Amino acid sequence: MSRKSKGIGAERELVHKFWDNGWACIRVAGSGSSKYPSPDLIAGNNIRKVAIEVKTTKDDSKYFPEQEIEQLKQFASIFGAEPWIAVKFGKNWYFINPEDLKETKQFNLSIKKSDVELRGLSFEELINFI
Repeated sequence: MSRKSKGIGAERELVHKFWDNGWACIRVAGSGSSKYPSPDLIAGNNIRKVAIEVKTTKDDSKYFPEQEIEQLKQFASIFGAEPWIAVKFGKNWYFINPEDLKETKQFNLSIKKSDVELRGLSFEELINFI
């Protein structure tokens, strides 16, 4: 299975989780390939809207291009949504605030699994977070 297929599968998994829990959610096809900033998912209910960048990894750290995170924050600001990053480490989903990412020497951003386990939210915590 290609990296792209794994990413699409992870996005679709979250779309179903949101709908199964009473939230509307859509996958933004082609996110990252448009000249306009766009997240992977947009989800919401009658109280909250979230814009989400989705990643999966089997490693203990995940790296993000700084521009990708800036575009997520820009979209969320314009749209009036909260920016979140969903990272699936193995089988567990975690949701992190972009501000929790650490800068690396290569002008990227990163997060370690151990930090996400301490500071991140589970899916259930995210949808019930007010």
